Amino acid sequence: MRATTRVLGVVQAGGAGSRMDVLTRERAKPALPFGGSHRLVDFALSTLAGSGITDVWLSVQYRAGSLHGHVAGGRPWDLDRTRGGLRWLVPEEGGGSPGQEGFAAGNADDLHQYADAIESFGADAVVVMSADQVLSLDLRPVVERHLERGADCTVLTTEVTRTRAREKTLVYTGRGGRVRRVEEKPDDPASTTIAAEVFVYRPGALVEAVGTLRREGVEDGLGDFSERLLPLLVASGTVLAEPLPGYWADCGTPAAYLAAHRDLLAGRVDAFDEPAVPLLTRWPERAPARVDAGALVEDSLLAPGCRVRGTVRRSVLGPGVVVEAGAVVEDAVLLEDVVVRRDARVATAVLDERVVVGRGARVGARPRGTRLVDDHVTLLGREVVVAGGAALPPGSRLEPGATA
Repeated sequence: MRATTRVLGVVQAGGAGSRMDVLTRERAKPALPFGGSHRLVDFALSTLAGSGITDVWLSVQYRAGSLHGHVAGGRPWDLDRTRGGLRWLVPEEGGGSPGQEGFAAGNADDLHQYADAIESFGADAVVVMSADQVLSLDLRPVVERHLERGADCTVLTTEVTRTRAREKTLVYTGRGGRVRRVEEKPDDPASTTIAAEVFVYRPGALVEAVGTLRREGVEDGLGDFSERLLPLLVASGTVLAEPLPGYWADCGTPAAYLAAHRDLLAGRVDAFDEPAVPLLTRWPERAPARVDAGALVEDSLLAPGCRVRGTVRRSVLGPGVVVEAGAVVEDAVLLEDVVVRRDARVATAVLDERVVVGRGARVGARPRGTRLVDDHVTLLGREVVVAGGAALPPGSRLEPGATA
């Protein structure tokens, strides 16, 4: 990417993230922790900043306050600048057309709301990313190839299983990587190549496309990119596909979130190992983790401030987690300041901040078979208290503040 190339990065922090159930009742999905001390939004911000993109807009709609403390002015990514840097985009009323006011109805609708600002910015390319992906990517060669080939849009793609393909947008290409068509959430996918929700747009093509769709009278908004925007660009312009190198995961469901942590523990996630595009975050100010005599920790990650006296296997523990003697945590993700009391058992579960599992309680269980689905994963919302001796079956959901 040439030094004179001007690139705008747009990170879409999205809506309510309802598929994550109790974990997003009180936070935006991109604010969810990942790997103990990081958060999902870190991957998009680190990708852009590490690729030399210093004008970054963060579009937030739901629970924006849950991101403020972590992202702040963009300091961990060197985006707290006098000129350029991080800009928060929030829903607004007044000053635009009716279709550009209030909350967006999908990620394409979100781009339409800021189409005037994108046009005025005058970038050579606009990179749009979702904020709930786990990936590592140097965008500089991607943008360079996009500009050299004169594309209206470049779609980054990745390969998934046929089961996952049913939940995603399939991308079909022809000669030279040109996209022939896209298919949204097919019942019987003919391919396993999906859009990884990283796009590079020619600004003029993007603004013209969203304007065309609005003029056609789309009353319910533009929806997501795969519904109307991308098909229009495929039909009327040049859309190219480029494979995304390395690991990629969309953490949009409980099963996908836990599976990505399993991949992290198995060494499959390369996002923490790319010195050219370092994964940056706002680190927790805690003392080092401590493992006491008699404790057992296997294939696990412990964030700062943890204290383990019991057994932890194949799990990720966030800052300040306490596992008391005799307790067993297995195949689980425990967020900040969770306490698992003596002789309790936690398995195949995600426990939100400040959950307390009482003495001798049972939370979840390891599923049979190898395929992980949402119903296998037990979710406890923030500050849930599980009484001593209680038993929660696999797939249980407890709302924030509940007592069981």
